[in-house]
Amino acid sequence: MEFSTIKDAFDRVTKKQKVSSSKAQELIDQFGREIEQALAKLQSVNDHTCPVDPKSILTELNSKLGEISPLNQLEGSQKELNVGLSKYVKLLDKLFNPDISKAYRNVDFDVHTVNQIVACHFYREGQFDLGDCFVNEAREPEAILRSPFLEMYRILEAMKSRNLEPALTWAAIQRDRLMQNGSTLELKLHRLQFVEILQNGNRGAALKYARTYLAPFASLHMAEIQKLMACLLWVGRLHCSPYAELLSTTHWENLAEEFTQQFCSLLGQSNESPLNKVVEAGAQGLPTLLKLANLMTTKKHEWQTMKQLPVPVDLGREFQFHSIFVCPVSRDQGSEANPPMLMPCGHVLCKQSIVKLSKSSTRMFKCPYCPLESSVAQCRQLHF
Repeated sequence: MEFSTIKDAFDRVTKKQKVSSSKAQELIDQFGREIEQALAKLQSVNDHTCPVDPKSILTELNSKLGEISPLNQLEGSQKELNVGLSKYVKLLDKLFNPDISKAYRNVDFDVHTVNQIVACHFYREGQFDLGDCFVNEAREPEAILRSPFLEMYRILEAMKSRNLEPALTWAAIQRDRLMQNGSTLELKLHRLQFVEILQNGNRGAALKYARTYLAPFASLHMAEIQKLMACLLWVGRLHCSPYAELLSTTHWENLAEEFTQQFCSLLGQSNESPLNKVVEAGAQGLPTLLKLANLMTTKKHEWQTMKQLPVPVDLGREFQFHSIFVCPVSRDQGSEANPPMLMPCGHVLCKQSIVKLSKSSTRMFKCPYCPLESSVAQCRQLHF
């Protein structure tokens, strides 16, 4: 909500700035036209084609420029712009608290672990020079993931140059693990290589390649193989065939992305930087934490000692990595000590809420959301 408020205020200031700039440009153009007309008249006087006195031309120009009154015309739009800028700055000062220290807990992190996380982030992003510089200055041993990520970017660079050999070699070595992941990456790489050979107009080489590398996939991917075999009939003119979409550059882009995902997966790593995710999540949750910290300060409570935040911190779906359960009665999040329990009627509450409702392990109690009754013994724990 706060970011949308800031964006709306910024859009209003931008609109006023455009209006002011447009008005100023209009007046400048008007001045230019008047001056050009006066210069043309003066040129005519110099050429003895016009009997008008030059002084009268300049007097007329001065009069017209005075009638335009640029300062008065610009004053209104400039005043509105200044007011908008002033309000925008005040809004930024109000919403962006420079002191964020009260919104986080003092945690003693292991310096070595933090350094390794930062170094691995640089290597994951392909910034190997920066990562090496950081490791040297921090006097840390080389990060264990440097070599794997160096190999990954070497293969990606080759793919950008339409060289699939490094990727195919890697996929062949990792074939069993890729199959366990249910990945068809190796087949897709061979398909691109087959299409590249066809584009060069060599039907014989393409057929030989298919027999060698595509045939092993026929038992599970017959329809795909048949489609590729039909392309042999359009060698040299694949771009005007029913299979022209195979030439799309999006296949290369998508395959590079899939290769990155599979490579990171086999390393036991996410394909996106965990450090990036942590920083993004912190930025989204920071306004809520700042409000909570300010509120708890006024009430003289210490929120940092709480085991659970008293307010929800809503993050985007990209930060939801696993399912959670929040009891609709107590609003407590499910945990090992207070797991979600399924009642016979199909509704789910936390164990503590069910115990409070029943007041006894044998006593029947009514579901708060439907008229059916149940007992604690009839409830079953749910696992997410």
